[in-house]
Amino acid sequence: MGDPAGIGPEICLALLADATIRQAAVPIVFGDAGVLRRVAAVLQVPFIAPVLTGDRWQKECRGLTEPAVLDLACIDAASVVPGVLDARCGEAAYRAVLAAIDAGLAGEVHAIATGPLNKEAMHAAGHIYPGHTEIFAERMQAARSCMMMTSPELTCSLVTVHVGYRDVPGLLSVERIRDVIDLTVDALRRIRGREPRLIACGLNPHAGENGLFGDREEERFIAPAVAAARAQGVQIEGPLPPDTAFLPWRRAQTDGYICMYHDQGLIPLKAIAFDTAINTTLGLPVVRTSVDHGTAFDIAWQGKANPASLFEAVRLAARLGKRS
Repeated sequence: MGDPAGIGPEICLALLADATIRQAAVPIVFGDAGVLRRVAAVLQVPFIAPVLTGDRWQKECRGLTEPAVLDLACIDAASVVPGVLDARCGEAAYRAVLAAIDAGLAGEVHAIATGPLNKEAMHAAGHIYPGHTEIFAERMQAARSCMMMTSPELTCSLVTVHVGYRDVPGLLSVERIRDVIDLTVDALRRIRGREPRLIACGLNPHAGENGLFGDREEERFIAPAVAAARAQGVQIEGPLPPDTAFLPWRRAQTDGYICMYHDQGLIPLKAIAFDTAINTTLGLPVVRTSVDHGTAFDIAWQGKANPASLFEAVRLAARLGKRS
C-alpha cells in the first residue's frame, strides 16, 4: 500500500475497483484496512474488497479469485494525517513491504507490485534503506540485482542507484556492469519475446572522449563489459555519449539502456514516460515491480492521484510472474 499518509491508499482503492486489472491478476493489497476505509470515506469511493487477517489469510491466500486486502493493522487509521511525514507511517509502510516479501518467498503470491513509501518517514522509524530496491535485495538475499525502469517508450537499467555522484566511479566494475547487462537481457527477453538490443552509456561527457574527461572509466570498466557481453552474443553498443544516446532515432532502435547512475537514466525516462513507467528489481527470486513516483504528500487523499503507474506495475508483475 505504501505510506498511509501518501497517495498509496487511494491508488490501491482504484486498483481494487478496476475490472480490467482482474483480467491480468488477482490483486491483494498488503496494508491497513482502516486506512483504506477512511480514505474511501473521504473520497466517497467504494471499498468493497474482502478483508483478510491472520489465520484466514493463511487458509485462503492460494485460492483467492477476487481482489482482497490483507489487513496488517500496523497503524491506527485515526492517527494518520494525510500529507504529513510521520515515523509511524514509515513503520507501517516498512512492515507492509516485509509482509509482501515473506508472502512471495512462501509462494503465497506470485509477484509483488509496491506502492510509494517515504524514505524520510521510514528512516525516522529506524529503517535506514535508500529505498525498496535495497530492502528487497537484502531480505531476499539476492546474489546480484539491479533496478530497471521500463515503459513502452524507453527502458533503462541502473548500474548504481541511490548514491551521491562522487561515489559512482568507485562503484563501477566490469563485473557489476556485466551483471546489469545480463539481468537486463534476461528481463527484456521475457518482456519482448526476442533478443533485445541494448546501449551502454558512458559515465563522462562525450563518453570520456578517449580519456580527456574523467578517469578513463569508459576504457577501464564500460568498454570491457560491453565487449564481454558481445562475445556472448548480446546485441549491445557502447559506451556511447549520454547526451546523444537517447535521441529519437536511437530510441527507435533500442530496447534497453545500461545507465551508470540514477539520473542518467531516470531524467530521460521520466521526461518521456512519467505516467507509464514501471520500476522493477531484477535478479530476485520473486518478481517485484513498483510505481514510478513518490508519495505525493501535496495531493494525498484528495482524489487527484493518477493510478496508471500502479496499474501498469501490476500488469507487468503478472506477466513476469507467470513466466518465472
